[in-house]
Amino acid sequence: MRSGTLEKLEKYIRENIADDVEILMTDDLGQYRGATRRTGTRAKHKTIMHSIDLYVNGDVHTNTVESALNLLKRGVLGTWHRISAKHLQAYCDEMCFRFNNRKNLYLFRDTVLKLISSQNIEYKELMAKDAA
Repeated sequence: MRSGTLEKLEKYIRENIADDVEILMTDDLGQYRGATRRTGTRAKHKTIMHSIDLYVNGDVHTNTVESALNLLKRGVLGTWHRISAKHLQAYCDEMCFRFNNRKNLYLFRDTVLKLISSQNIEYKELMAKDAA
Protein backbone atom coordinates (compact mmCIF):
# COMPACT_ATOMS: atom_id res chain seq x y z
CA MET A 1 0.00 0.00 0.00
CA ARG A 2 1.37 3.38 -0.97
CA SER A 3 2.21 5.71 1.92
CA GLY A 4 -0.48 8.17 0.82
CA THR A 5 -3.04 5.39 1.00
CA LEU A 6 -1.77 4.37 4.45
CA GLU A 7 -2.11 7.98 5.58
CA LYS A 8 -5.70 8.02 4.30
CA LEU A 9 -6.42 4.81 6.23
CA GLU A 10 -4.94 6.28 9.41
CA LYS A 11 -6.98 9.46 8.94
CA TYR A 12 -10.14 7.43 8.37
CA ILE A 13 -9.53 5.41 11.55
CA ARG A 14 -8.87 8.57 13.59
CA GLU A 15 -12.02 10.25 12.31
CA ASN A 16 -14.38 7.28 12.51
CA ILE A 17 -13.41 5.11 15.47
CA ALA A 18 -14.91 6.48 18.67
CA ASP A 19 -12.84 6.61 21.85
CA ASP A 20 -15.19 4.17 23.58
CA VAL A 21 -14.76 1.40 20.97
CA GLU A 22 -13.29 -1.58 22.79
CA ILE A 23 -12.52 -3.93 19.90
CA LEU A 24 -11.72 -3.21 16.26
CA MET A 25 -12.12 -6.29 14.05
CA THR A 26 -10.55 -6.36 10.58
CA ASP A 27 -9.33 -8.85 8.05
CA ASP A 28 -5.62 -9.57 7.83
CA LEU A 29 -4.59 -6.71 5.54
CA GLY A 30 -1.21 -5.81 7.05
CA GLN A 31 -1.74 -2.06 6.87
CA TYR A 32 -4.50 -2.24 9.48
CA ARG A 33 -1.96 -3.21 12.17
CA GLY A 34 0.30 -0.26 11.49
CA ALA A 35 -2.55 2.17 10.98
CA THR A 36 -4.29 1.26 14.24
CA ARG A 37 -1.03 1.55 16.20
CA ARG A 38 -0.12 4.91 14.65
CA THR A 39 -3.56 6.44 15.21
CA GLY A 40 -3.41 5.84 18.94
CA THR A 41 -6.83 4.19 19.03
CA ARG A 42 -7.51 2.58 22.39
CA ALA A 43 -9.49 -0.23 20.77
CA LYS A 44 -7.97 -3.68 20.94
CA HIS A 45 -7.32 -4.80 17.36
CA LYS A 46 -8.40 -8.35 16.51
CA THR A 47 -7.79 -9.88 13.10
CA ILE A 48 -9.47 -12.58 11.04
CA MET A 49 -7.14 -14.42 8.69
CA HIS A 50 -9.06 -14.47 5.41
CA SER A 51 -5.80 -15.24 3.62
CA ILE A 52 -5.79 -18.74 5.16
CA ASP A 53 -9.58 -19.20 4.85
CA LEU A 54 -10.26 -18.44 8.54
CA TYR A 55 -13.46 -16.40 8.75
CA VAL A 56 -14.49 -16.79 12.41
CA ASN A 57 -12.33 -17.15 15.50
CA GLY A 58 -14.52 -17.29 18.60
CA ASP A 59 -16.39 -13.98 18.69
CA VAL A 60 -14.04 -12.33 16.18
CA HIS A 61 -15.38 -12.00 12.63
CA THR A 62 -16.16 -9.46 9.94
CA ASN A 63 -19.33 -11.20 8.76
CA THR A 64 -21.75 -8.50 9.96
CA VAL A 65 -20.04 -5.64 8.15
CA GLU A 66 -19.57 -7.78 5.04
CA SER A 67 -23.28 -8.66 5.09
CA ALA A 68 -24.26 -4.99 5.41
CA LEU A 69 -21.94 -3.95 2.56
CA ASN A 70 -23.26 -6.75 0.34
CA LEU A 71 -26.81 -5.53 0.99
CA LEU A 72 -25.73 -2.05 -0.17
CA LYS A 73 -24.03 -3.50 -3.26
CA ARG A 74 -27.16 -5.51 -4.14
CA GLY A 75 -29.21 -2.34 -3.77
CA VAL A 76 -26.94 -0.48 -6.18
CA LEU A 77 -26.75 -3.27 -8.74
CA GLY A 78 -30.28 -4.66 -8.48
CA THR A 79 -32.56 -1.84 -7.35
CA TRP A 80 -31.08 1.55 -8.15
CA HIS A 81 -28.56 0.53 -10.87
CA ARG A 82 -26.55 3.65 -10.16
CA ILE A 83 -26.41 6.20 -7.40
CA SER A 84 -25.27 9.78 -7.13
CA ALA A 85 -22.83 11.17 -4.60
CA LYS A 86 -25.37 13.90 -3.86
CA HIS A 87 -27.81 11.37 -2.38
CA LEU A 88 -25.29 8.79 -1.14
CA GLN A 89 -26.23 9.36 2.51
CA ALA A 90 -29.91 8.69 1.73
CA TYR A 91 -29.00 5.39 0.02
CA CYS A 92 -26.83 4.39 2.99
CA ASP A 93 -29.62 5.35 5.41
CA GLU A 94 -32.05 3.18 3.45
CA MET A 95 -29.71 0.20 3.59
CA CYS A 96 -29.07 0.73 7.32
CA PHE A 97 -32.82 0.69 7.90
CA ARG A 98 -33.22 -2.49 5.86
CA PHE A 99 -30.30 -4.20 7.58
CA ASN A 100 -31.40 -3.21 11.08
CA ASN A 101 -34.96 -4.36 10.38
CA ARG A 102 -34.20 -7.55 8.47
CA LYS A 103 -35.76 -9.70 11.22
CA ASN A 104 -38.69 -7.37 12.00
CA LEU A 105 -41.91 -9.36 11.56
CA TYR A 106 -43.89 -6.10 11.42
CA LEU A 107 -41.67 -4.31 8.91
CA PHE A 108 -44.43 -3.55 6.41
CA ARG A 109 -46.67 -2.07 9.10
CA ASP A 110 -43.80 -0.08 10.62
CA THR A 111 -42.79 1.25 7.19
CA VAL A 112 -46.33 2.37 6.36
CA LEU A 113 -46.65 4.13 9.73
CA LYS A 114 -43.33 5.89 9.15
CA LEU A 115 -44.43 7.00 5.67
CA ILE A 116 -47.72 8.35 7.00
CA SER A 117 -45.96 10.50 9.58
CA SER A 118 -43.09 11.71 7.37
CA GLN A 119 -42.84 15.07 5.65
CA ASN A 120 -43.32 15.27 1.91
CA ILE A 121 -40.46 16.50 -0.22
CA GLU A 122 -41.23 17.73 -3.71
CA TYR A 123 -39.16 16.45 -6.61
CA LYS A 124 -37.89 19.92 -7.49
CA GLU A 125 -36.61 20.32 -3.92
CA LEU A 126 -35.00 16.88 -3.97
CA MET A 127 -33.22 17.62 -7.23
CA ALA A 128 -32.19 21.21 -6.41
CA LYS A 129 -28.45 21.72 -6.93
CA ASP A 130 -27.82 22.95 -3.40
CA ALA A 131 -29.95 20.23 -1.73
CA ALA A 132 -27.94 17.69 0.19
